[in-house]
Amino acid sequence: MKQEFKSFYDKEEDVLYIARQGEEKEFVEIRPGVGLELDGDDQIIGIEILQASKVLRDIIEPLYQTISRYGEGYQAAK
Repeated sequence: MKQEFKSFYDKEEDVLYIARQGEEKEFVEIRPGVGLELDGDDQIIGIEILQASKVLRDIIEPLYQTISRYGEGYQAAK
């Protein structure tokens, strides 16, 4: 059974970590400031986002607006 991902935000450094247990074998930068940690089977075990508030700004604001408009029970169309 795979471990669930957990998140941690370091406010002082503005870094968001999303990770599960595993031993990192490789780190791949997919764009400046955004990296993936991979295990020996090339499975993602972690995501690191530097300057997270800046990187995620374009995602967070529309998400907040949608939740404010429709409430937390909002379900996107699939």
